[in-house]
Amino acid sequence: MTAGIYFYKKYLDENRDTIKHIMEALKEGGVEHRIVQDRKDLKGLDVCIVLGGDGTILSIATECARQGVKVIGINYGRMGFLSEFEQDSVDEAISLVCSGKFEICKRSLLEISFGSEVHLALNDVVLQRSTTGRDFANTVSIRAEIDGVLVDNFQADGIIVSTPTGSTAYSLSAGGSVLAPDIDAFIMTPICPHSLHSRPIVFSSGATITLYPVNSRAPLAVIVDGRGTGEVWNGDKVTIRKSAYSLDFISNGCMNFYNKLLSKMSKWSTSQ
Repeated sequence: MTAGIYFYKKYLDENRDTIKHIMEALKEGGVEHRIVQDRKDLKGLDVCIVLGGDGTILSIATECARQGVKVIGINYGRMGFLSEFEQDSVDEAISLVCSGKFEICKRSLLEISFGSEVHLALNDVVLQRSTTGRDFANTVSIRAEIDGVLVDNFQADGIIVSTPTGSTAYSLSAGGSVLAPDIDAFIMTPICPHSLHSRPIVFSSGATITLYPVNSRAPLAVIVDGRGTGEVWNGDKVTIRKSAYSLDFISNGCMNFYNKLLSKMSKWSTSQ
């Protein structure tokens, strides 16, 4: 087995000893390892050990999915919804990797297409109003179709389409429901809709959702897993479907999703 260690550079100085400890433990466990600095370093890896918060995992997750690299997260961030382990469980996480006796939790990805671009998302894609300069817009109009059938013409700040994994992120903050990871469905959540009947909609992962900007005076931003990826205008469309790729998270099999949800939500509410 070959493992990679991935972290944002800001973690290097304050956690240098931890990274050194992980490398020594992997060596003792007979696991080849190397530091991952960018996507090309994932080639040939079986496992990627990610030190950081949810953003750190999101920054490498879709490329791991493309290359068939399993991910094990150790939370050095604030919430850590995507991490199986906390900082005080580093040794347990590394032992799990070295033993090879772990469970796999598969997570669905979204495939997002607009223009000539195609992107993958572990959490969500957001089509939203511009908030800068001349392109500033108070609200936008977006036509949403599922399998070619009109769902609604939304007047809102934007629309979020998320996976079950992403349902505890932006979508939840915008009033969307939490989807358990094993539910084979996605959720579409309008952001601050200007209509009382506009509500989040859960739909089959086998469906295709298409979003169209309507009568927009400025381009709409396309945000994939928190990163700006482009813009769309009137006459353009954003097509979203389930990706053929999925991401394998390494698990010890002990953490129940609902226990984790309660723990993380309690932590979030007390930190405000």
